[in-house]
Amino acid sequence: MKSIYQKIAIAALSVCAMAVQAQTKMTLGHNAAVGNPKHEASVKFSEIVKARTNGRIDIQVAPAAQLGDDVPILTSIRTGAVDLAANSQGSMSTVVPEYAAFGMPFLFPSLQSAWKVLDGPVGQELAKYTEAKGMVVLGYWDNGIRHISNKARPINTPADLKGLKLRTPPDATTIDIMQALGADAQQIKFSELYVALQQGVVDGQENPLMNIWSSKLYEVQKYISYTSHKYEMTPFVMSKRSYDRLSEADRKIFHEAAAEATQFNRKASLESDQKLEGELKAKGIQINRPDLAPFVKATESVVSKWVAGPQGEFVRKVVAAARASN
Repeated sequence: MKSIYQKIAIAALSVCAMAVQAQTKMTLGHNAAVGNPKHEASVKFSEIVKARTNGRIDIQVAPAAQLGDDVPILTSIRTGAVDLAANSQGSMSTVVPEYAAFGMPFLFPSLQSAWKVLDGPVGQELAKYTEAKGMVVLGYWDNGIRHISNKARPINTPADLKGLKLRTPPDATTIDIMQALGADAQQIKFSELYVALQQGVVDGQENPLMNIWSSKLYEVQKYISYTSHKYEMTPFVMSKRSYDRLSEADRKIFHEAAAEATQFNRKASLESDQKLEGELKAKGIQINRPDLAPFVKATESVVSKWVAGPQGEFVRKVVAAARASN
């Protein structure tokens, strides 16, 4: 029989073990502002995990590139220095080139058609490419359909982009699209975009309405043109090193929490597009809807280039799935 002292010692060790478990902390980084659907979904995910592990796993959400902008944080994810990230499609393509396939111009006419493809076999294949690079896909969040804003004039035809310096992310497909339309594409970190627009380093940029709103770009722009030139997802990924350390039970919790956060994010993204036009107009922004046919024609060469490139087979697969989803 165990003595009373042995029982006390065992109980004390159990309490200590529980305390250690309760102190498990993880980090989740992204570059969006507080209030953006990307941030709100990150917080939602963190809250669900904390609740379902009874506080044992506490995920600290760091917005606004506090843990690094999209490209450098990928290195931190792959090494395990950061546990989770809501990243961008373009930045992910610098590590997993297949993400570029989703950046073809005018690929998806609606958010729902993009989600259908991402949630199907093509999205599953993309997740395998991602895991091979040290990251586990927990969900494909939404970063909206992108439009051009600038301070000079409404964009009604591709000719209106001539001579305009437009910021793009470090994303090869976006750069190709802007160059095909005649703009001078310049790469600037999103965290530095507001100041670059304010100081006239660039004349404009391209982003979904929710990013324009949450980062207050309307304060340094005058025109938004609904060019709808490109869809962009937000891959929600976890370091494979961190993922492999989770128990099977915790992995299940993480996947369930990510599924709920994905639906939360997509709903918020859809609603933001529906409500923000009026709010942006109230801020003095002039919005126009150009005829997209000339823009589609001007960017046909972009698709041809990527179909002929190293990821051509996957690009063709994504384009075919997108057409089938429309």
